[in-house]
Amino acid sequence: MSPELLKYEDISIRYGEKEVLSHFDLDINKGDRILLKGRSGSGKSTLLKMPMGFAHPAGGSLYFNNHLLDSNTVWDARKRIAYVSQDLDIYEGSVNEFIEEVFSYSFNEGKLDRTKLRRLLVYLGFEKDVLEMDFEDLSGGEKQRIGIIMSVLIGKDIYLLDEITSSLDSALKEKVANYFLEREEWTLVIISHDDVWEKKDVKVVPVGV
Repeated sequence: MSPELLKYEDISIRYGEKEVLSHFDLDINKGDRILLKGRSGSGKSTLLKMPMGFAHPAGGSLYFNNHLLDSNTVWDARKRIAYVSQDLDIYEGSVNEFIEEVFSYSFNEGKLDRTKLRRLLVYLGFEKDVLEMDFEDLSGGEKQRIGIIMSVLIGKDIYLLDEITSSLDSALKEKVANYFLEREEWTLVIISHDDVWEKKDVKVVPVGV
């Protein structure tokens, strides 16, 4: 059996007074591809944010590498995990300035591979001058693609992907899904309504059903 990376144990989620998820269990092993499926508001995105410490369960426990995830151990998780959201309205300035700033942080320093960046920009259909464009002027789909590229360049091996293909056309949806699913060394937990992720090696896990 592959090493267990993440373990959700008896998790419950509340939004205000309303409990939207209870007694949720999920073991995630190295190399797994897991697609979380459920109605809107069932707690899927909250589940994805928990390993990064961006959200917390109302009840239950979450483990990373067999250690209870808390304010001390979350930093070990963040070294290995990339959380990629559909929402990237986060920067004022050029795309290139955004990239430079992210890779100026101490934990990303030295990781920026300009050759790989150019290759990914071409693969995902960008023209070269996108680096000079103002980030705020990009479309939703363009911001999604920049976020995807950044997550790959940062070089983690566990990816939590929250609707990252929602604003892309059908050809780009397929390209992005294939790019992630073809890398056997990566562990993926995915939320998506796009059927491009529903491949034979992807395990569908119902949430809140």
